[in-house]
Amino acid sequence: MDLLERNDTGGIAHLHMNAPERLNALSDEMLAALQAQIDALAEDRDTRVVILSGAGKAFCAGHDLKQMQAGRQAEDGGKAYFADLFARCARVMMGLQALPQPVIAQVHGIATAAGCQLVATCDMAVAAQGTRFGVNGVNIGLFCSTPMVALSRNIPRKRAFEMLTTGSFVEADEAERLGLVNRVVAPDALGSETRALAETVAAKLSAAVKIGKRAFYDQAQMPLDQAYAFTGEVMVENMLWRDTEEGISAFLEKRPPDWS
Repeated sequence: MDLLERNDTGGIAHLHMNAPERLNALSDEMLAALQAQIDALAEDRDTRVVILSGAGKAFCAGHDLKQMQAGRQAEDGGKAYFADLFARCARVMMGLQALPQPVIAQVHGIATAAGCQLVATCDMAVAAQGTRFGVNGVNIGLFCSTPMVALSRNIPRKRAFEMLTTGSFVEADEAERLGLVNRVVAPDALGSETRALAETVAAKLSAAVKIGKRAFYDQAQMPLDQAYAFTGEVMVENMLWRDTEEGISAFLEKRPPDWS
C-alpha cells in the first residue's frame, strides 16, 4: 500500500494521501512522497490538472505531532530537525503552486494546521458539506506561523487572524464565503464534482493554462503598474502562438478548435 497513491486518467493526475490511521498527517514520509510527485509532475507534459485528496475520515490533520515530539530528543532540543521539517514543508507548498498544472484540493472531514495550509496552497478547492477548517496550533501552544502564510493570502486578514489566535474551526459554507474553497458539495458528490471541475480545466489549451497560472502568482506580488506591464508581455507571447490563433479563428467561425 503506497503512502501516496497516484492514478492518471484523461490528463488528470489524482494524488491520494493514504495514511487514514494518522489522518493523512504531513509526516516526514508523506512530505517526501508529495515532494517526489511534485518533482515528477513538474516535468510531466501529459498531465493537465492535479487533484489532491485524502483517505479515511479526514483530508489532512497537519504535521505529525508524534514525530515532532520525537525530534525533541536530539541534543539541540530538536532545533535542527524542526528547521528542516518546516523548510521541507514550505518546499512542498511552494512546489504545488510552482507546478505548471492547476492543483485542486478535494477536501472532506477536517483540514487543520498544515492541512489547512495545504488547502489554501492549492489553486482551487472543492469541499464536502460538513468539512471543518482550522489553524488550531495555538490550542497546544504552537502558533500556526507557516500555515498563516497561505491562509492570509486566501482570506481576509482579520478573519485569518481570528482563526490563528482562537484556534476555532470554520465550517465549509463559511470557508466558501471567505474564499478558502471554491464550492461546497454533498459528501457523496465530492469526487464527481471535483473531477468535473478538473475535466473542465483539462479541456482548455494546456499551454495557455500553464502560462496563465505562472503569471497569476507572479503578478500578485507586483505593484499595479508592474503587474500590468508584466501581464501585457505574457499576453503578447500567448497571442503569438499558433494554437491561440486557431482558437480565435474557431470561435469566430463557430467551430471546435483544432489545437495541436
